[in-house]
Amino acid sequence: MLGLLKKVIGDPSQRQVKKNEKLVDQIEALASDTKKLSDDELRAKTEDFKQRYQKGETLDALLVEAFAVVREASTRVLHMTPYPVQLLGAIALHQGNIAEMKTGEGKTLVGSLAVYLNAISGKGVHVVTVNEYLAGRDCELMGELFQFLGLTVGLNASELSKDEKREAYLADVTYSTNNELGFDYLRDNMVLYKEQMVQRPLHFALVDEVDSILVDEARTPLIISGSVERSTQLYQQANSFIRVLKKEEDYTFDEKTKNVQLTEEGVNKAERAFGIDNLYDQQHVQLNHHLNQSLKAFVVMHRDADYVVEDGEVVIVDQFTGRLMKGRRYSDGLHQAIEAKEGMQIQKESMTLASITFQNYFRRYQKLAGMTGTAKTEEEEFRNIYGMDVMVIPTNRPIVRDDKPDLIFKTMEAKFKAVINEIEEKYKSGQPVLVGTVSVESSELVSNYLKKRKVPHHVLNAKNHEKEAEIIEGAGQKGAITIATNMAGRGTDIKLGEGVIELGGLHVLGTERHESRRIDNQLRGRSGRQGDPGSTQFYLSMEDELMRRFGSERMGAMMDRLGMEEDEPIESKLVSRAVETAQKRVEGNNFDARKQILQYDDVMREQREIIYKQRMEVLESENLRAIVETMIKSVIERTVRLHTPESEVPEDWDLTAVVNYVKANLLNEEELTVKDLNGKDPEEMIETILEKVTSSYNEKEKQFTPEHMREFEKVIMLRTVDRKWMNHIDQMDQLRQGIHLRAYGQNDPLREYRFEGFEMFEAMVDSIEEEVAMYIMKAQVQQNLERKEVAEGKAMQQSAEKEPKKRKPIRKGVTVGRNDACTCGSGKKYKNCCGAAQ
Repeated sequence: MLGLLKKVIGDPSQRQVKKNEKLVDQIEALASDTKKLSDDELRAKTEDFKQRYQKGETLDALLVEAFAVVREASTRVLHMTPYPVQLLGAIALHQGNIAEMKTGEGKTLVGSLAVYLNAISGKGVHVVTVNEYLAGRDCELMGELFQFLGLTVGLNASELSKDEKREAYLADVTYSTNNELGFDYLRDNMVLYKEQMVQRPLHFALVDEVDSILVDEARTPLIISGSVERSTQLYQQANSFIRVLKKEEDYTFDEKTKNVQLTEEGVNKAERAFGIDNLYDQQHVQLNHHLNQSLKAFVVMHRDADYVVEDGEVVIVDQFTGRLMKGRRYSDGLHQAIEAKEGMQIQKESMTLASITFQNYFRRYQKLAGMTGTAKTEEEEFRNIYGMDVMVIPTNRPIVRDDKPDLIFKTMEAKFKAVINEIEEKYKSGQPVLVGTVSVESSELVSNYLKKRKVPHHVLNAKNHEKEAEIIEGAGQKGAITIATNMAGRGTDIKLGEGVIELGGLHVLGTERHESRRIDNQLRGRSGRQGDPGSTQFYLSMEDELMRRFGSERMGAMMDRLGMEEDEPIESKLVSRAVETAQKRVEGNNFDARKQILQYDDVMREQREIIYKQRMEVLESENLRAIVETMIKSVIERTVRLHTPESEVPEDWDLTAVVNYVKANLLNEEELTVKDLNGKDPEEMIETILEKVTSSYNEKEKQFTPEHMREFEKVIMLRTVDRKWMNHIDQMDQLRQGIHLRAYGQNDPLREYRFEGFEMFEAMVDSIEEEVAMYIMKAQVQQNLERKEVAEGKAMQQSAEKEPKKRKPIRKGVTVGRNDACTCGSGKKYKNCCGAAQ
């Protein structure tokens, strides 16, 4: 239906592209005038644009002139003049959309035009890439152009110190990876002094390979965590037990859902092995969890496909890019179960101190744009979640690549035999071949076959990605055979060597269809750049994972009925359509999974924004007394109302409880009695207590300099907020993991999570107010106050561990006097209660 509507009314995004062509004509018309300017006059244009912007002229109004300036500067500095289609792509980016441009169409240059225009605002532009190699390469290449035009350029790398990062973020244009940007945002919201923050408010981000960052990685939240002390012995015991189980008899595995679980016989064996009566008893929840994770580690997680073992560590392999994800760990004990399976030292589990999804991080920018060669298949997701349309930009020269139909074989063995024969044939003719595989395992299998046939080749997978650029750049030379997992050198062009065009250009050979059409399209797009010849073909078998998961039984039966030989392929549009339908189904499932993660993270986002905003107010505020007094009043109101309910007559009110609480938490022994509250209504009681607390606060303040008292308030506030918030994140994490069970009771898990999460957040806010009020009123102020971190965290991503934070000397900023009320709320003096145990 949607397709029919588009035919009738046309694609709105393509109508916008047509509209933008008029702007391109205006930019081109300024070419001769701009050419006459000297280098200095061209550079002076930047300052002129900045002043006009400050006076109220919009970036849209400056677009035509600014693009004409960059166009001319690029010709002079980079010896590259943007084509009209590149100007068209840059306009789409400035409008906050995604420019879909095929491989080799010069996306890096396209981005520079939109970056320059938006940098005129002086608010900073972030250019986001998938890895540090590309960030450094683009910064160096385009930095030359921006510096020529009088803009400052920064590179935000993981190994930089805070001061160096701050400097990089202060530049007009900052190049960075998505991971580093997200972690810097989280770390900025954990600092103890405003001056320690590195980022400015988030203004405009241009995301290169936008589908990889905003779609493929959207299911992986960024996490800063601290380790939790838990026994690792149970993982080893569970691991030893799982090894003796038999498939079907003791456990079942559903290949479609990747779900694995114990059968009744498996449960019986577990109960006998661990000497218990009932595995599902409440007291055995932890054992049950460990057994399930060990089973998953053995049956679902495969070495060299889902993870690799490197330098004594289990390292996750990204299923979309084939890259190693150092520093990232599977959650909920699965990583520890894999470590036990591989006979390695089991690392401690960790507690989440701060987290955010890429979806919610990038939605914080005032404006967002992206570039990629493949985004149209995910257009709905980009529009719904990020508010960006996908603009398909035409190629500068027509694509002449020959995309051959898929060849389908009965068995995997027959398929790989045909693949090797094809590669050997192409090698003999000298035509370069890029072989795309979906896993490290497949790439090594093809490599081993080729070694036996003595065919020289390069392998590019997660195990040797350091040589990525070098291998990919040589992949278009005569006789080159390159085997790559599906990252296939994103961001690096394969240029054809001498005499290759005559041989038919680069031949791309896919050994399996990926579950996402976009990844297949990326692989095809490595060939036939800028009007070059090229060809692509996918080899499939009925035993491939995608075919196994979606209806290959019928296809296999059909091949048997036709009496087809194992090594005889079929070329059928029907099969190709069935494969595409399966891919669409998986893409839909993945979109739903990402959408669900976002819906759950949106609950945390609302809470995160409240806490981060209040934390920022604390850091920026010169005087927190008004905020503290509001908290104290709130605590008093809650206490009085709790013990003086409207439903009871005043004679039944528990005034003793009110007095005991206030004496234990806010005032000294003699300062409040039941007599002071007798005969008063709740409002008068609140007023009486507040007056006494304010008077005590004033007395305390007289003992110290104003600066010292203000710093004391900040120390108390930051320490309390941070500790309570970190515990809250962990509790929300635990709630999230178990909430799906509510569905069995006919309740919507998301609704329940929202409701309970809100209640937990309110309880946390009350708890923060109570603790701040108590410490401000009861703790002794020491002379050597120093703010200190509640927990030391590390970023759970590839290179964030390189620079561990230096520990500051720990000095106690707040202590409780021996004769003060004990902080536990018992009402006793500290020396007679908790202090007696020390």
